[in-house]
Amino acid sequence: MYELLPEFLERLETIAGEIQESEELHHYLEEEEESFYNTLKDTFEPVINDLYADVAARYPLQLIHLEQILLDPAFEGLFLPRILGYSVLRGTIDAEYKYTRPQHHFQDILLTICNSANFDLLKKRIGQTIQVGFALSSDIWVTNLVNAIENKRIRHYLTGLKSDRLRNISERKRDYARYERQFQHENFLSILFPETAAELTIEFPGVLRFLLYRLNEQPDNASLIAPLDAFVSNEALIGTKEHLCISAVYAGFMEAPEASRKNLSKVLTTARGQLHEADEKLLNFLLALDENPNAKMSPEADLRMASLFDRKQKDQLSDYFAVLESIHQDGYTNETAQEVVRKAYLSHEGLSPFNEGIRRTIFRYFSTFVNNLELSDYPAFFDITKLFSLYMSLFGNQQFNQRLKDLSMEYVHKLLARYTDKRGRDYQDVKKFVSTTFVEFNFLDEKDITNLFKTRRKRKSSEE
Repeated sequence: MYELLPEFLERLETIAGEIQESEELHHYLEEEEESFYNTLKDTFEPVINDLYADVAARYPLQLIHLEQILLDPAFEGLFLPRILGYSVLRGTIDAEYKYTRPQHHFQDILLTICNSANFDLLKKRIGQTIQVGFALSSDIWVTNLVNAIENKRIRHYLTGLKSDRLRNISERKRDYARYERQFQHENFLSILFPETAAELTIEFPGVLRFLLYRLNEQPDNASLIAPLDAFVSNEALIGTKEHLCISAVYAGFMEAPEASRKNLSKVLTTARGQLHEADEKLLNFLLALDENPNAKMSPEADLRMASLFDRKQKDQLSDYFAVLESIHQDGYTNETAQEVVRKAYLSHEGLSPFNEGIRRTIFRYFSTFVNNLELSDYPAFFDITKLFSLYMSLFGNQQFNQRLKDLSMEYVHKLLARYTDKRGRDYQDVKKFVSTTFVEFNFLDEKDITNLFKTRRKRKSSEE
């Protein structure tokens, strides 16, 4: 765990002192009325939140230590309901929507709340959080936690939050998604980088989730350089699939100092040599990454990653990244790049991860081009379909063709919604092009063309 920097510790000490000396706390302790506690909350929770946001933005690995400090009674339970929710959502869950390991931090925060003098007020803000956290945890873990509490009234309260409905995986999945949406704009993710291969196997999804969020959504990740360097250099991890995949994410998505990149390149070379079928495993991971909505695949990421893989090693990765460099640097419209793609593609099986990765790279260029095309520029769409034909012929892949069809039809429907005058030049240009080219591509047949362009009769009103 990374400890909080002195500047943040000082701010926390100041906040705690101000809380204890405040008139709001004095009034609450005298009257013991909920309204006075709410005034205390409204006064100081925004201050705590500002500090929390500063740490989360620049030093996310220090958040756990910050939250541990907030458990001190001097903060009067303020902000605890919020960090209880954060702790629930940080945990790595499996396909059954269960935690892959016990959530000790969630337990510590919850026990602090239950033992707080302000429990009766805090519990009004934590019911849904506890229910979701319990549903994701094992029955034995929940039972042990509840039994650790001496107060029978609080034990009864917690027991009532164990939901039989959430024993059903579909219900659990739905409630988790619904709860997660409440925090979709919050910056709270933090991790402890695994130090053993066994830990990494369990925590891999959580580490990946954290890194993709930070590297794609948060601008300041300088504090992650040293921990990532230590992670990739950990000899206990090198040679595992998970280590190779995280190292590739680091290589592709993060602008690291030159010394870090040189070290990372050496580590990747070692990892490729130690891990059996490292090339196949990484290619499959990159395909999964392409399907991950939190990963923003881009030519820049591809090129950063490619630059760190030693081409002297004779495996698929050397060839794969050479092809990506040709596509991104020369351009997918360039004949030289097309020849590089053709030779590499034909040397691998059609459904191999290698070839699927190439197809997706080409499709991303087509998708970016068409989706950014103004409707008035439809002649450019007509031109780009010449390359559709070239790559469709080269790849001979039905899924690739279908994706191009879906992309094209979406654009054509937009054109028809814009150009409604059937005698107009624009409409006739679109109709003529689609009627010939889409049939040649097997996107549509003659009946589909007729249905697409036929005039829809307006229904007469009942009065008529």
